[in-house]
Amino acid sequence: MIGRRFWAWVVFGLGAAYFLLPLLATFIFSMQMRRDRLTFDAYLSVFSDERFQSTFSYSLVCAVCAIIVGVAIVLPAAYFVRLRLQWLRPVMEFITLLPLIVPPIILVFGHIKLFNSSSILPLTNSTLGTDVLIVCGYVTLALPYMYRAIDTGLRTIDVQTLTEAATILGADPIRTMVQVIFPNIFVAVLSGAFLTFAIVIGEFVLASLLNRPAFGVYMQNVGANRAYEPSALAIISFALTWGAMGVIQLLDRFAPKTARQA
Repeated sequence: MIGRRFWAWVVFGLGAAYFLLPLLATFIFSMQMRRDRLTFDAYLSVFSDERFQSTFSYSLVCAVCAIIVGVAIVLPAAYFVRLRLQWLRPVMEFITLLPLIVPPIILVFGHIKLFNSSSILPLTNSTLGTDVLIVCGYVTLALPYMYRAIDTGLRTIDVQTLTEAATILGADPIRTMVQVIFPNIFVAVLSGAFLTFAIVIGEFVLASLLNRPAFGVYMQNVGANRAYEPSALAIISFALTWGAMGVIQLLDRFAPKTARQA
């Protein structure tokens, strides 16, 4: 038993070193903007850059819009499939997996071809239209994660019983979904929301080809022109992504309690 634990810790240590040592080296390099000492000058330079503030704000707004649209689409679909259309679940599983199969570059070229100036719905002719288009692209990219997060939440509650009880009390389907189902799977919805946020913050292909001022494009431009700031941006990006993952893990601890209360 002691030998097994020892080798388990050895494997764990090697795996942790494989992931953490490059990150540590990047962090140390980002602090070497001054040759004589370690400072946070690169981080101060990044945070004081107006382009950082504008691009991060833009991606943040896009992430919030993508989360709202994604929940508005996925929650009713997953709810009614689980409630009345169980035979449709394999089809839903296949459809929601397509964004993992189709590369983002194909998705964005399809959007540009379909919604260009010569199409029936020319979204690329205006800034607002292009913003709507990129949010739709983000919703598509996050669809596999949002659907599985919400579907997992629906599995933890008795959808049929809750719906029947709400119907007996006079609630219509929309009110049932908003006031009964949604609060019981709120943790699952938040998990899908944080995954969507992580995807949007680091996405580059859609924003670059649609020529939008997103955070991923800013990171690429800084990486091509500077030395220490790209390392600082990499650490900041990792911190945002890991923070979102950490919140998801923290919320998962409350998921069983929420399910029992439901």
